[in-house]
Amino acid sequence: MTDTSEQEQRRRRLTAWGKSERILSRASAESTVGGQLAALAADAGAVYELSEPADVYGDGVVAELERRVARTLGTEAAAFFPTGTMAQQVALRCWAGRTGNATVALHPLSHPEVHEGGALSVVSGLRTVHPTHAARLPTADEVRDFDEPFGTLMLELPLRDAGFVLPSWDELTAVVESARERDAVVHFDGARLWECASHFGRTLPEIAELADSVYVSFYKSLDAMSGAALAGPASLIAEARTWRHRYGGQVFQQFPAALSAMLGLERELPRLPEYVAHAKEVAAAMADGFRAAGVPWFRVHPAPPHTHQFQVWLPYPAELLTEAAVCQAEQTGVTLFRRWFSDTPPGLAVTEVTVSSAGLAWTADEVRAAVADFVGRLRA
Repeated sequence: MTDTSEQEQRRRRLTAWGKSERILSRASAESTVGGQLAALAADAGAVYELSEPADVYGDGVVAELERRVARTLGTEAAAFFPTGTMAQQVALRCWAGRTGNATVALHPLSHPEVHEGGALSVVSGLRTVHPTHAARLPTADEVRDFDEPFGTLMLELPLRDAGFVLPSWDELTAVVESARERDAVVHFDGARLWECASHFGRTLPEIAELADSVYVSFYKSLDAMSGAALAGPASLIAEARTWRHRYGGQVFQQFPAALSAMLGLERELPRLPEYVAHAKEVAAAMADGFRAAGVPWFRVHPAPPHTHQFQVWLPYPAELLTEAAVCQAEQTGVTLFRRWFSDTPPGLAVTEVTVSSAGLAWTADEVRAAVADFVGRLRA
């Protein structure tokens, strides 16, 4: 597919999703430029005094956002970063210098290994090792008995590419303790940490306290425009600010991203437990719908979901599934699924489902009916 045709397909999908009257999640990034600017201008005054001077190189509204993140996570300090990729490279590089060991233990499905083009080694000179290849985070025994030394254990919470999966609280604390026994520090890739509290039955400060440093994203679960934060001890964050500048992250002005992040903290963060609870109902109804429709094989994973996001697997080509999903949205005003992707093993395709505020209106019967309609379109 050419770049032009892919852009045309993307525009078609965005148009169909935007016009849908019923949808499980509606992200601000799917809006127009004008729509996002108008929404930010209308709402930002509720979370920050707009008569204050604009930020310059991280002061003002950006510094205030950092204070709010540190307070929310219960850490000494936090630093704003334009991207999570940069935030985590800086964190892991700082820890490598402090521990004297440039080896990072992490999961092979974690974001730096799959989605960053080998940046940890190519840009930051770090080496990665994998305590497990199972589609879950490593166990305490796997960390404790791993046959190579490492300076930092990085845990992605939740592990997105394995299905947004999480360990239990006891399993997580045991893994952290096993890393401590090896004199390693622990860093949480918490891009989606915000929605983990329900699964663990703990507050965000209690979760963050387990780790030596935590990265969080603003545009994923909190639906901000962009941006991330690194949180932890004040001395680490001071060093991270120096490396942020060296990596090109000392951006002149970032107030749109900072304001949208504040809105996310104020509006989306308190609602995430509600989204997580309803995602379990949606996932169960989807499974019922596939079962009733006689689909030869399917998987809703994990069952039940650990967060407000989960995977659905079906034995059809990804292109066919995506086309059926777009046609359903265009013709009925119902968006049940979005893009599907081919994955291993061959013959299967997977999609990610997110349930947020728009999805709270769906009943189980409506989910089952939408599944029946979707399967009918596949068979047609």
